[in-house]
Amino acid sequence: QVQLQESGGGVVQAGGSLRLSCVASGGTFKLLALAWFRQPLGMERRFVAAITASGSMSSLSDAVKGRATVTRDDRKNTVYLQLDNLTPEDTAVYYCAADSGPSRWTISYNEHEYDAWGQGTQVTVSA
Repeated sequence: QVQLQESGGGVVQAGGSLRLSCVASGGTFKLLALAWFRQPLGMERRFVAAITASGSMSSLSDAVKGRATVTRDDRKNTVYLQLDNLTPEDTAVYYCAADSGPSRWTISYNEHEYDAWGQGTQVTVSA
């Protein structure tokens, strides 16, 4: 069973940057598609970024496109989300998710496609 652990969250001023990390264990990392979702307080969880198992395709939501990058390091079993030019609207709990099913070779935007989740890491952006 895949287990995921996020890190890198914190409090940052508007305009700043953060790099979130998610380390996976208990599975074959190179066979996992990985994604980041976020959930602001009192709101639903939404897609932020994803990268396929092969690493050949990635996608970013419109909310972060142009100021975020998703990458993976298969040697370290880690996926990263680099967020730049942060705004208060980026404040949320950020979750890492993994897809070990047949859809792992394409980008999945639906959280129900992911079968493993981390506990989340809080990102707070102050104005």
